[in-house]
Amino acid sequence: MTHIAATASSSTQPAEALLTTLAKGFVNRLVIIIPYLWLLFFFLVPFIIVFKISLSQTAISMPPYTPVLDFKDGVAGFFAGFRALNFDNYTWLTQDALYFNAYVTSLIIAGISTILTLIVGYPIAYGMARAPATIRPTLLMLVILPFWTSFLIRVYAWIGILKPEGLLNQVLLATGLISQPLVILNTYTAIFIGIVYSYLPFMVLPLYSSLEKMDYSLIEAAQDLGCPPTGAFWKITFPLSLPGVVAGCLLVFIPAVGEFVIPDLLGGSQTLMIGKTLWNEFFSNRDWPVSSAVAVILLLVLTIPIMFFQQAQAKAQEQGR
Repeated sequence: MTHIAATASSSTQPAEALLTTLAKGFVNRLVIIIPYLWLLFFFLVPFIIVFKISLSQTAISMPPYTPVLDFKDGVAGFFAGFRALNFDNYTWLTQDALYFNAYVTSLIIAGISTILTLIVGYPIAYGMARAPATIRPTLLMLVILPFWTSFLIRVYAWIGILKPEGLLNQVLLATGLISQPLVILNTYTAIFIGIVYSYLPFMVLPLYSSLEKMDYSLIEAAQDLGCPPTGAFWKITFPLSLPGVVAGCLLVFIPAVGEFVIPDLLGGSQTLMIGKTLWNEFFSNRDWPVSSAVAVILLLVLTIPIMFFQQAQAKAQEQGR
């Protein structure tokens, strides 16, 4: 009997091991599948819909375009519509200088704003990383605190600060630094201020994450070898924080390119950015096909820095190995 029980127990062990392996494999695959499903339903499917609209033609109807690539006329109608597709809306974007200038202006404004945000955010992140461990959670909370207030309300607050009779001019006039109010609102300066203020946490948090993990004994070793503090920063601190710099720059640059609220409220009606142009085409002109083409090109343009970031990460991982 003992021999029979031992044999049965030994036969069930491989089955249990197999079930455990299958369960672990299923969980591992599920962890991978969930992000892909998220991207499928909330990125790829909306992109396909927008791309489909960009191939249609404007019409006086609801929705204001002629549907393309549908099966209401059967499979034959679908293939007939596929053969009739054209890229006139994309050709129209190349013929009108307004869209090209809007893209270029948006890239320039986003690039300058990203550099300014990095200049402002790096000392903040460095100070947080070097602060005592007991107060770091408080400093993190202060960085995240603006997110507790509506983004729109925070941008509106800058109107009250930057307008000619606003708080900033009142303080400068009272201290005698200026003799007449400064014109800041409805200028590109106001846009830079709004973007830097709004996206500063997106720069500080990745930088803080990289700087906090850094081994500061390397700085002490460099100083012991005679390296000045400035040289130690550029040779040790900044290179080690490059992953945070790249991540923060992408988190600021990508949404800043398509920004609409800040240019509209702080930049005035003369500001030319692609987000505002897209809004005008979609809501004012009700030209959904052209606005969809603008959105598709904008998305393709923004994939370029993402690709560079992925290549940089891959190289960093290879060097780490």
